[in-house]
Amino acid sequence: MENSKFRSGFVAILGRPNVGKSSLMNRFVGEKVAIVSEHPQTTRTKLLGVATRDDWQIVFVDTPGLHRPRTRLGEYMVKAANEAREGVDAVLVVVDGRFIGSGDRAILEDVRKMPCPKFLAVNKVDLCTPEKLMPQLQTLNECGFDRIVPVSARRGDSVDELLKMLADAMPEGPRYFPDDMITDQPERVLCAEIIREKALNNLREEIPHGVGVEMLSMQELRPGLTEIHANVYCEKASHKSIIIGKQGAMLGKIGTEARLDIERLLDTRVALKLWVKVREDWRNRTGDLRALGYEDS
Repeated sequence: MENSKFRSGFVAILGRPNVGKSSLMNRFVGEKVAIVSEHPQTTRTKLLGVATRDDWQIVFVDTPGLHRPRTRLGEYMVKAANEAREGVDAVLVVVDGRFIGSGDRAILEDVRKMPCPKFLAVNKVDLCTPEKLMPQLQTLNECGFDRIVPVSARRGDSVDELLKMLADAMPEGPRYFPDDMITDQPERVLCAEIIREKALNNLREEIPHGVGVEMLSMQELRPGLTEIHANVYCEKASHKSIIIGKQGAMLGKIGTEARLDIERLLDTRVALKLWVKVREDWRNRTGDLRALGYEDS
């Protein structure tokens, strides 16, 4: 019979783009379930990460960064972030301790009205000087949050303490997911996201927002070997040549890095085959967004 004092619940992770929401969730879960890049708006959909211990389970809802959308994809991302607030047991707002601007404060003021427990993670403190960080923390004390915790998702500073605070705030409840489950995303989606992450981290500044990945097939050829075919989409012919690179060097680098991570994820050897396709303005086309999994049909 399950312990009646088992605690469980859902925590929405909110914040501006590129403040470290996905890195923090990966730390909580203990595995890489969300891709990470220095480019803003890396996360495009709601993503669940599950952290389970003997007496509690937290389902984290990682969200796209809240921003002013300029495309249909951007509108979808903001909608996904806002919907993630509904029905959660607590909310965790993440800000970059190096600079807390008007966009961050607008989110803090909005979340302040929510009736659930509210936590604020001031991230990237390993990149801040105490002289710069302390005044920022002083002003945040007036934001009406239950706890404010300076953390470093990159190094892990104070992440366990924050996780314990969130667990203590959860109500009594059931195990929503099996103990060994760390995300709700199917393997096909995780593989597509790994490919996109490697593209984001290797490409020039102007290209990443226009990159999308479509999984074509994923088949076990024999025990210990899985073959994956995927399209990498971009919005301009000039971008296609950059993604492929001289004599295929860039696409080869993206593919090699992605294959190594996918092999770790699937625990098998992987033959990864990538093609680069041009879909002009796909971020504003409903059909393309649906094909790439960003809009409900």
